[in-house]
Amino acid sequence: MAEKIERLPITDDYIFKRVFAYEGNESVLKDLLEAILKKDIKEVQIKNPEIIPYEKGEKRGLLDIKAETDDGTLLDIEMQMENKENTEERGTQYLGKMITEQLKVGDQYTKLKKSIVIFITNYNLLKRNSYHSVGRMKFDETEEEEYVNMGYKEEDKIASKYIEFHYIELPKYKKKEPAKFTKLDQWMCIFTQNEEGIDMAERENKEIKKAMNTLDFISADPKERERHNSIIMAEYNRLTSEHNFFEAGKKDGIRETARKLLKMGLTIEQIIEATNLSKKEIEELKNNLTVPNL
Repeated sequence: MAEKIERLPITDDYIFKRVFAYEGNESVLKDLLEAILKKDIKEVQIKNPEIIPYEKGEKRGLLDIKAETDDGTLLDIEMQMENKENTEERGTQYLGKMITEQLKVGDQYTKLKKSIVIFITNYNLLKRNSYHSVGRMKFDETEEEEYVNMGYKEEDKIASKYIEFHYIELPKYKKKEPAKFTKLDQWMCIFTQNEEGIDMAERENKEIKKAMNTLDFISADPKERERHNSIIMAEYNRLTSEHNFFEAGKKDGIRETARKLLKMGLTIEQIIEATNLSKKEIEELKNNLTVPNL
């Protein structure tokens, strides 16, 4: 009996793109988008199927998926594992770029296409009782002092039909009470590694079965596993480098504080207590300064 290969995490942005932007897997992405957008899609075109080489210092945002549906809607789909506390800002920047890149000088504004940004996060982001939140640009309620009776029984609510955000928070889905097993729930089982749910989803949805077959194929490829590991190590090294840089900067600040305290005439013992520097470190600083006798 062949040894079962451990599946690579589909929530990793590299693996996510390898599965959903895989040549021939357009129907898989289409099914996921239908579940998220809650509408039928005839066709989806992946606009950036290439996997950009991952280098030290490169932003992993390059591994998002850009797509366009048959009705002209443009989408940017990103798997986000780590909360860098800039999701809202990033999403706004992505959407702004999608809009500004559409039209060239002289183009009619009526050519503008709807732009949708989708974040699938492995962290809780919003203070909302839903694992899938949809955001659109809406008008505020009419103020009483600004009311004008124009005879409208129902006012416009959407300020722009061209802008839409979707946030899917995986930790919230894990806490969802058992209920109707929707198409989106099927996909959530894949992303949350719910084995029982995956088995059920594979039986009910051929596209999920296809996605898992692709994941198994990638997971069994030594080159893919090596590439995945190299990406993880590159990210680890980047974070370590950033941490060391921060710590070095913090250390420099502490030394500068110690220099000032030496100039103020504090004793070495007092400076040790204030800065947690060692006696040797403070003595070295003292030897390089003209300070009052301690």
